[in-house]
Amino acid sequence: MRFKNLLYSFFAFFVLGLNQNIIAQTVPLNTPVLEEYMRRMQLLGNISDKSSFAIRPLHPAYAFDRYNGIDLDSTFTDFDISGIHMKLGEDQDGILMAMPITLRTQYNSDYAFGLNNGAMIPNRGLQTVLSAGFYFQEGKFSVQLQPELLMAQNKDYLGFPIGHQATILYYYEYMNRIDMPERFGTGSYNKLLPGQSSIRFNPGNFSFGLSTENLWWGPSRRNSLILSNNAQGFLHFTANTLKPIESPIGHFEGQMIAGFLNNSGFLPPHPDYRLQNNPVLIPKRELDNRYLSGIILSYQPKWVPGLFLGYSATNHLYRNDMETWGDYVPFFNGQKGPPNVFNPIRNKRQQFSSGFFRWIAPEGHFEFYGEYGTNGNSRRFSDFLITPERNRGFTFGFSNLMPLKKPGQFLQISAEMTQTGQTIRESIRNLDTWYIHDHVRHGYTHNGQVLGVGYGPASNVNWIEIGWVKNFNRIAFHFERIVYNNDFYYFRYELSKDWRNKYVDLVPSLVADWRFGNLLVHGNFQYVNTLNYMWYLENQPDQYFIPGLDRKNIVATVGLSYILK
Repeated sequence: MRFKNLLYSFFAFFVLGLNQNIIAQTVPLNTPVLEEYMRRMQLLGNISDKSSFAIRPLHPAYAFDRYNGIDLDSTFTDFDISGIHMKLGEDQDGILMAMPITLRTQYNSDYAFGLNNGAMIPNRGLQTVLSAGFYFQEGKFSVQLQPELLMAQNKDYLGFPIGHQATILYYYEYMNRIDMPERFGTGSYNKLLPGQSSIRFNPGNFSFGLSTENLWWGPSRRNSLILSNNAQGFLHFTANTLKPIESPIGHFEGQMIAGFLNNSGFLPPHPDYRLQNNPVLIPKRELDNRYLSGIILSYQPKWVPGLFLGYSATNHLYRNDMETWGDYVPFFNGQKGPPNVFNPIRNKRQQFSSGFFRWIAPEGHFEFYGEYGTNGNSRRFSDFLITPERNRGFTFGFSNLMPLKKPGQFLQISAEMTQTGQTIRESIRNLDTWYIHDHVRHGYTHNGQVLGVGYGPASNVNWIEIGWVKNFNRIAFHFERIVYNNDFYYFRYELSKDWRNKYVDLVPSLVADWRFGNLLVHGNFQYVNTLNYMWYLENQPDQYFIPGLDRKNIVATVGLSYILK
């Protein structure tokens, strides 16, 4: 009887959704200010608390029961007087509206730095992304066209030092297993990309279609283990819910994707270097693109308001290696078994899986979240219970809005910790590092950038925020500590046990978001203090505490988004 009620409820929501006439465009992940604003509004109880924020981009009109997903508080647009947005057809059930015009620019003074910036590339100098477009909806069909124009100076800079002659062979053990160039060519880099575009069929509260939008899976704000907007969006098929689906036992959200990842076409640093007449670079497949499939589910139990539980998994392999049904789907293909037994089907796939939670308390304006993932989906449950720390990665974070004396103003305190570096020696020696792979030697990347945590393989990150917020406006101070590729550090320096070689960034930041009418402005100014850049340190026989290759970098990021009336 319970199962029958569940089916009735599912059918009712599917049918009732067919007659909804709302503007169901997404809020692209790279739109300045809007997503942070929506997340705060949920913690303040001003929008629905049923959305997990774990499957993005969001469709706010559905998720939060609004007419226009871009204009949650009905202060940006007015269709009755607009000369740009319009309703179409005799019954005016068709919609044509302009998407926000967005300009994002970033400046790096000395070397590449940054993450979660979508179409942008690792770049020294100035780079800019300009996007604009339209959204068209007729009945159950919709088209969102929002291309992106990327223009980057791509200036030369000192990357991995060639003086690292004793270390470069170790470094290439990683570079031969991932497509992550330091620099995209030798001149300026300009690209016109499809950007945040999609074509969809939307029956009720579900959507099926093709998209090149950036995706974010998981509850975190800064670092997602599985999918983030660190790289350019990739072409994919998507089947997803548009809003949380109610059932007798709670609300469900989900998405399944299948798409194709591209190689960068650029080489890592010093590709011609030879050690004892042997080349350090082992060429990768360049004519064989890769296939990625994934699934994510989120569940909010009706008995525990504000709690979300979820699971996500991805399956990644070369297209020419796809043979069985398990190669095409992201589930029931783990080929579980002992890791020391050779399995040619399992070994050709790069797989990730994670479980996550998010708990929100609108009464206290508080959220706490976490994600725990595994690099590989083939471990037996008994093995996981014995050594859950093997090949693991995790993220934990919280955010709290504390009311100030003046109405509508809050002190926001947030923190997040992410670790993908391994703690088991065997995993480090076997190169079981997040995002690299022995067979899929382009690693978990698209166009040369990691799809998950933007600071790359085996990075460990601590981040804190304290700031003042009011509506769309925010002024905040951030501090971040980044340890780059901690697995490589132990892989290379295990024998010497020299802690001085750790490659660490200490990054204070001043962040500001502000609304000026229909213009949203975001600014982020960072001072990057790098210790032992690329793990480089020259020993001095008569001095132990010596500075390594310490460097400084100024990073300025400005984002503008204009929502047309």
